Amino acid sequence: MAREYLKKAQKHSTTDASETQRIVREILDDIEARGDAAAMDYARKFDKYDGPILLGAEDIERAAAQVPRQLRRDIEFSHANVKKFAEAQKATVKDFQIEVIPGLTAGQKAIPVTTAGCYVPGGRYSHIASAIMTVTTAKVAGCENIIACSPPRPGIGIAPAIVYAAHVCGADRILAMGGVQGVAAMTFGLFGLPKANILVGPGNQFVAEAKRMLFGRVGIDMFAGPTDSLILADRTADPIIVAADLVGQAEHGYNSPVWLVTDHRPLAEEVLRLVPGLIDDLPELNRENARAAWRDYAEVILCEGREEMAATADEYAPEHLTVMAADLDWWLNRLKCYGSLFLGEETTVAFGDKASGTNHVLPTSGAASYTGGLSVHKFMKIVTWQRATPEGMKPVAEATARISRFEGMEGHARTADIRLRKYFPDEDFVLAVEG
Repeated sequence: MAREYLKKAQKHSTTDASETQRIVREILDDIEARGDAAAMDYARKFDKYDGPILLGAEDIERAAAQVPRQLRRDIEFSHANVKKFAEAQKATVKDFQIEVIPGLTAGQKAIPVTTAGCYVPGGRYSHIASAIMTVTTAKVAGCENIIACSPPRPGIGIAPAIVYAAHVCGADRILAMGGVQGVAAMTFGLFGLPKANILVGPGNQFVAEAKRMLFGRVGIDMFAGPTDSLILADRTADPIIVAADLVGQAEHGYNSPVWLVTDHRPLAEEVLRLVPGLIDDLPELNRENARAAWRDYAEVILCEGREEMAATADEYAPEHLTVMAADLDWWLNRLKCYGSLFLGEETTVAFGDKASGTNHVLPTSGAASYTGGLSVHKFMKIVTWQRATPEGMKPVAEATARISRFEGMEGHARTADIRLRKYFPDEDFVLAVEG
């Protein structure tokens, strides 16, 4: 049978891109022109903050003292897990060299970028975990300078738990500045900071647009949209757990899509019955977000069997993909397009978001069809090098000269010719394609 939509999304996750672009472009241009003073003006305007911009040791100690002891232990637990996973990722990247042909050696080196700018959201929610995910990963990669940037709250500053997390995870500087102005400060090297080579971390549409506009001048982790999650569930799944996971992800924001894909109609119908009650039971702000996301962006899709379910998931390429179904190894081997995969009801997206070790900065809006999420690899440049003896260079130079002349690139060809004449003056070479 064809897919049957028991619930169809009424909207798609888009923003008023043109207006956002106009606002962000004006702010970036102004900050680049006026520097620190402009950034401070925007901090006062948008963050309603006029306190210290760069946190010193005393500020960090004061913030740490405000974090409950158990939360400090939880942050340290999460940091240890993320660090361990990132170290294992880094071990997969090796420097090597190989003799391509006798006398010609080529190699690879992995070199971390010098300065990483890590944006940590702190508006609607205090994203402690984003500080852990971004700063820890940059530290393991070997970045020399790590800047953590988070929006301050009026009269308070950055949430103390974010400050503590950034410090524990290895941030060298902590910048109390949010939004476009925070991103600009890291990019342009304001307030005495080194200029960032890469910007990472989630943020609202203005932060995402600023990163998009600055891409090229700096690297970025990815182009990010609203977070999204898809659950694959068969008749073995527990409907209350499925429903709770959908609601848990819908609370991210009013335009955060959640999708259920199943081959079992009774499960789908029970989840549809359960979700509204679970949403009603949330605190007010969370409830408003989840209700709007469920009403406008959620889908429940009925498929014929597990192959059609898997094909649907690959087509949606979700940021988060959860499987609550029999034969988890089959799903692990079959599924191809996702940011992060959660197998079985013993794990859930929230575990990956907060403390299990895998990174929660992941591709959204279908980008998982061509890229993965944040990892140590994003902070590392994979570069190549080569060295040759005269004999090893000889056949490469000959081939280069002929290919270049056939392409019409005479200057390229002559860089090969001059070496052949220097090292092999008594030999004749055919350095153009005949016939």
